[in-house]
Amino acid sequence: MTTAVAAPFRFFSLQVVRTRRLGPSLVRVTFGGPDLHAFHSHGRDQSLSLFLPHPGQPEPAVPVELGWGSPRSSEAESGGGWWQGWRELPDGVRAVMRSYTLRALRRDPDEIDIDFALHSPSGPASRWAAGATPGDRVLLLGPAVADNRAIRFRPPEGTDLVVIWGDESAVPAACATLESLPAGTRVRAWLEVNHAADIQDVVTDADAEVTWLVRDPSSHTGSPLALDALRDAQLPAAERPYAWIAGESGCVKALRRHLVGERGIDRRCVTFVGYWRRGMTEEQLRTSE
Repeated sequence: MTTAVAAPFRFFSLQVVRTRRLGPSLVRVTFGGPDLHAFHSHGRDQSLSLFLPHPGQPEPAVPVELGWGSPRSSEAESGGGWWQGWRELPDGVRAVMRSYTLRALRRDPDEIDIDFALHSPSGPASRWAAGATPGDRVLLLGPAVADNRAIRFRPPEGTDLVVIWGDESAVPAACATLESLPAGTRVRAWLEVNHAADIQDVVTDADAEVTWLVRDPSSHTGSPLALDALRDAQLPAAERPYAWIAGESGCVKALRRHLVGERGIDRRCVTFVGYWRRGMTEEQLRTSE
């Protein structure tokens, strides 16, 4: 007798259902498809890998043996198999791969939302998202198990204050996280965007104070705005604070140093994620890690 064990990640074949502009720098793309019945996630800051076509391609180019929606989960976890085959495809043909977070999952019908930060009009993912139309095909590597290792927001038991910071690339994950928190959770959050029109309403049962920071468009030297805001903040007294900070890696490192070194938060209770690095493409960032 053998026991089937659900693999945590698999590939999903998806199509664009609709798009909605959330602000000058943000666009929400809703995806659907029969494969989504097997997509499961507890949400929060669920990480995903999205494969996009180049202009003129009807669908993303991936190794033939993957097929659409083929699980291949053990290889997805190990970094072998599909990864090597994908890398060996010619430049300009190989599907564009970018990392995103899940904004929402709905049933009846099965749909997911992914919010795209339009960093650069010339970037392949920003260009694709800005021009996405219903029926466009993508491939997604995502979770088939709701509680999986690609969810990083994990406050320790007994946490009595949650501190959140995210830039525009982390706003979707931060908002999804805020919406998931139960009543009574004390939260202080700072969310940084490029334009005042990018500010969103966040509905949460938590005792949350959310501060939106609008970046000076002429500033290209990191994010002193975020560091100054946190340094000036009077945080509520807490015995077991937990912090989640995500966005541009240089800013994330500076904020982590502040929280651990100046605020005295236990480094084990600070989750920090560099979603992107100034001056580097995602391919360069992956290579450098």
